[in-house]
Amino acid sequence: MTLSKTARYYASNPKARAKKKAYDTAYHSTAKRRRYRMELARIRRKKGIMGKSGKDVSHVKGGGYKLESPKANRARNGSNGKSTKATKRK
Repeated sequence: MTLSKTARYYASNPKARAKKKAYDTAYHSTAKRRRYRMELARIRRKKGIMGKSGKDVSHVKGGGYKLESPKANRARNGSNGKSTKATKRK
């Protein structure tokens, strides 16, 4: 498997990799990111899929959630990183 351009860059630039690691550590330690992870974990527990591999809990427009394959969920960026999925059906 070939590495992406970004992965190759960080592999060959240890200072840049260390700087990115420090930034990522600080970012994912913020209260906002911790709340975000707790919210998704709570939904996974409620659906009985916590700790099991399989579908991701994915956000949809309108504030709802749905189960989606990790490949589709993590590959989507949309405009400005926003979801391109339809709103949750009632």
